Amino acid sequence: MIKELNKESFKKRVHNYELDKEEWNFQGDKSCIIDFYADWCQPCKMLAPILEDIAKKYEGKIDVYKVNTESEQEISASFGIRSIPSLLFVPMGESPQMAAGMLDEKALKSVITDVLKIK
Repeated sequence: MIKELNKESFKKRVHNYELDKEEWNFQGDKSCIIDFYADWCQPCKMLAPILEDIAKKYEGKIDVYKVNTESEQEISASFGIRSIPSLLFVPMGESPQMAAGMLDEKALKSVITDVLKIK
């Protein structure tokens, strides 16, 4: 299941960007994917069912979150989101990696294996 994050839940579940401005300090207990999207964005709408499938397939192994760039502009700005969809891949114990643009299911599964190190 994909969870929508607002400022407070983002700081609790992912990273408190207000406290830790210089250093990444992941708050989660498992790797995650964060989808930065907008309701009007057609590629975002195309990506949504793919992410739903990923969330179901990898349930218990990774978390999948969404951040609405329109209502959560502060979070988007802190991560330098300039185009959507943008996906932030957050592995445990490592720095996150950003990917801009639409990714298909095959590409997402490859990133999950290679970046998040989930089989």
